Amino acid sequence: MMDFETLIRDVPDFPRPGILFKDITPLLGHGAGFAAAIRHMAEPWRAAGIEVVAGIEARGFILGAALARELGAGFVPIRKPGKLPGRTLGADYALEYGSDRLEVHADAVASGTRVLLVDDVLATGGTLAASRRLVEGVGADLAGAMVLIELAALRGRERWSDTVPLRALLRY
Repeated sequence: MMDFETLIRDVPDFPRPGILFKDITPLLGHGAGFAAAIRHMAEPWRAAGIEVVAGIEARGFILGAALARELGAGFVPIRKPGKLPGRTLGADYALEYGSDRLEVHADAVASGTRVLLVDDVLATGGTLAASRRLVEGVGADLAGAMVLIELAALRGRERWSDTVPLRALLRY
C-alpha cells in the first residue's frame, strides 16, 4: 500500500491553538496518491452492494463523489443548514463549543437503498453520528461508513454502533 501519511500535512494550531490539523490537500493534489487512496477506501465495500454514497460537507464531498464513481454508485450530499433546496430532514449534533446541524433532501434515496457514509476525518464522532441518523431517517439501509483518517485519541468510534461497519484508511 502507498504511504499515504507522507501526503498528509500536519498544521499546528489550526483552526485554533492546541489543534493539530491533518491537511489532506496534498493528498488530493497528488494524482496517483488520490487515486490509490480512493481505490483502497473502496476495497472493503466492493461486494457490499452499495447503491449510493452519502458524502458529508465539505471534504466528504470530494472523497465521496470519487468513491461513488469507483463503486459505480450514485452520490448524495449531506449539507450544512440552508444549502439544499426543497424539503430536507435535519439532525443536530454537539460540537466542543455549541452545536451544529446537517441536512439531507427528504427524497435523497428510496427506502431500502444501500448507502455508504463517507467523510474525511473521524474525530469526536458527532458529525458521523448525525449523518447516520439522517441516512437511517430517510429509510436507507446503512451499509457502513468510511473515513480517510481516524483520530483515535478523540474516541469518535465509541459513538458508532458495532452493528454497522466503520472503516478508516489511516489511524493516528
